[in-house]
Amino acid sequence: MRGVPPFYVTTPIYYVNDVPHIGHAYTTVTADALARWHRLNGDDTFFLTGTDEHGLKVLRAAEANDCSPQEWADRTSARFREAWDLLGIAYDDFIRTTEGRHEHAVQALLQRIYDNGHIYKSTYSGLYCVPCEAYYAPTDLVGDEMCPVHDRPVEHLEEENWFFRLSAFAEPLLAWYEAQSGAVTPVGKRNEALGIIRQGLADISISRTSIDWGVPVPWDPSQVFYVWYDALINYATAIGYGTDRQRFDAWWPHVHHLIGKDILRFHCVYWPAMLLAAGEEPPANIHVHGYLLVGGAKMSKTALNQIFPADLVETFGVDGFRYQFLRDQSFGPDGDFSFEGMVTRYNTDLANNLGNLLSRVATVVNKACGGVGPAPHPESPLADVAARVLAEASRHWESVAPSQALEATWSLVREANAYLEANEPWKMPPGAELDAVLGDALEVLRIVAILATPAIPTTCAEIWRRIGLTGTPGDEPLPASAAWGRYPGGLTVVKGDPLFPRLSVES
Repeated sequence: MRGVPPFYVTTPIYYVNDVPHIGHAYTTVTADALARWHRLNGDDTFFLTGTDEHGLKVLRAAEANDCSPQEWADRTSARFREAWDLLGIAYDDFIRTTEGRHEHAVQALLQRIYDNGHIYKSTYSGLYCVPCEAYYAPTDLVGDEMCPVHDRPVEHLEEENWFFRLSAFAEPLLAWYEAQSGAVTPVGKRNEALGIIRQGLADISISRTSIDWGVPVPWDPSQVFYVWYDALINYATAIGYGTDRQRFDAWWPHVHHLIGKDILRFHCVYWPAMLLAAGEEPPANIHVHGYLLVGGAKMSKTALNQIFPADLVETFGVDGFRYQFLRDQSFGPDGDFSFEGMVTRYNTDLANNLGNLLSRVATVVNKACGGVGPAPHPESPLADVAARVLAEASRHWESVAPSQALEATWSLVREANAYLEANEPWKMPPGAELDAVLGDALEVLRIVAILATPAIPTTCAEIWRRIGLTGTPGDEPLPASAAWGRYPGGLTVVKGDPLFPRLSVES
């Protein structure tokens, strides 16, 4: 441990009304890479993902597929697990809101809010979007009562429900935002949340009588909790809320929630207010990203523009997929995906730069050094570059900027390729000068295999093996593991097939 707080990272839990697409994968791969980075640092790390399985939207999906809600939830939740297994997602816990442990935590936390006097009964009448599982004010809608997120008509609902006294938490929330100025990033999303609070907060309905597919209200079993006030609590469930206070206190509030901008209101306003009402600290970090667009439009079933991870993995491989969404999509603003752009990034960074570096070095070592890799030179011009890259990559991973972290890492790859071009070891006679050049390049490959592991773990393990190292790139913690000069020399360097065969759009 480095004397820093534990690193607890979460994705949203994904709704089981549909199967996973690359928008879900973008958030999940980012969380996985952050968790892998912090494990490389030796941090106490916990990574949570899962599925949200209650509510009207799930009930209707089950009815449309002629099965029970639980059967539908089981079937679709399994699809998310399959997708994350395919993408090498190394989560520590996969939570489902239909689990008994979660029902217990939901009832425990909301009972505390009720006991603290912040929940009351009233009648609500309003405009409701089923896909959002949210009520909207008429002024929030587009055109003829259309949801601004899903571009479909809202419904009018009226029920006697239990309400959370959100209006009482405007000032406490503003005080929290003032005290924790970096809790919500980027700053534009922090300002958006502050704008919602300053416009005035209305009390919100947190239960339903019209359906029974949900967690029962403990003081009123005739109602179930409305999906958001069930789902948000998953982050507390997974670390022992209501069952293991010591474990909960060890991890909370040191959390990093990764969320899309469409659920900002729930995570940056409702969730902190709920925690304050229960006497708990709000989350320490909420990182908000934009939409992953396809042809300039948000992915949706109605737009028929969803792309599924397996479709791209078939062409680009798992690490090619992971690298694309970590490198080409800056975390924060909207990003636009295109197949042509993915081919270009794959060929440029993976095939030409990284793959070519390994191929060149392995070929010359086998031809001129009998397949035995030399040690690096302590005073190599690449040593300072490697130290700078380690510092830059570390800073960017810590600030949830994978794209910039990978750009820094690949600057070392490019410098190593330029170093080979300048020295032309394939033309040099055997001897100390050749050994120094090749040893320096092998050391760069060793360092890159460590720094790139969060993005392309399988490839980095293969590089590690081919340059003769045992174990894995994560066996020793950073920063010591990536210090210059750790490649020992005298190891067998293996030639092999290209790490990333070049692709064309046509193929």
